[in-house]
Amino acid sequence: MSERKVLNKYYPPDFDPSKIPKLKLPKDRQYVVRLMAPFNMRCKTCGEYIYKGKKFNARKETVQNEVYLGLPIFRFYIKCTRCLAEITFKTDPENTDYTMEHGATRNFQAEKLLEEEEKRVQKEREDEELNNPMKVLENRTKDSKLEMEVLENLQELKELNQRQAHVDFEAMLRQHRLSEEERRRRQQEEDEQETAALLEEARRQRLLEDSDSEDEAAPAPPRPALRPQPTAILHEAPKAKRKAESAGRAQLSGLVMVKKAKTAAAAGSTGQGPSPGAPESKKAADPAPRTPGTSSLSQLGTYGDSGDSDGSN
Repeated sequence: MSERKVLNKYYPPDFDPSKIPKLKLPKDRQYVVRLMAPFNMRCKTCGEYIYKGKKFNARKETVQNEVYLGLPIFRFYIKCTRCLAEITFKTDPENTDYTMEHGATRNFQAEKLLEEEEKRVQKEREDEELNNPMKVLENRTKDSKLEMEVLENLQELKELNQRQAHVDFEAMLRQHRLSEEERRRRQQEEDEQETAALLEEARRQRLLEDSDSEDEAAPAPPRPALRPQPTAILHEAPKAKRKAESAGRAQLSGLVMVKKAKTAAAAGSTGQGPSPGAPESKKAADPAPRTPGTSSLSQLGTYGDSGDSDGSN
């Protein structure tokens, strides 16, 4: 595919470059170029800020009748990013900078204006000295006087620095350390006094409470509890059983009633003893004597038998 990229062109033998007609273009022809804003600016129409480095598709033209040392000066046309107002600026080869021309104001231009003013004053002075020798003498006198003032000020600063250099910083630090120790010691003494006062007040309060308690009757000291022996449980079980039986017997003793009086009255009226055919009544009249080991339940059984015998008679 090398034939697609042609580097050498064919010129016929009868080719004459002078016969080629030249295009007559206008001198103020404009070209579309891509550039960045050379400085910060603000649009006069809408107040939009355009910062340095913002890219634009600008139109470029050559300024007519303005040349600096044979160098042409170019003008650029851009549009505001907000209101599309036209802004123009041109090159400044004398100061290696750009100059705002129309549609916006340049920001942060104070330093640039100051430099320009200094340059203007210096240039005027050189022009005056060139044509007036007395002006040269006056300027030299002013410069020498200003230099003397600067030297005096510098000497005063040196003396001030020397006076500050004689300050004993070690003594100042030592004095500060001593003052800190004194303040700490005083604080410690105040803390100790406050602690002693609190202890004294607590002691007085305790003495008052002790005196009030002595006036009242002193309670008897509690007796120490006896420690039970491990084998005491073996003796406690029979005792508890006996206590329960005696309590039950005492409660049921009022319920059991032996009918001795009734049988004795019947025997006295007849004058005879009980017949042999009534063994149950005899048993009821003469109940069996209670053994000391009988319980209340056995007494209830005996009382039931005597009731049955009375019913049969």
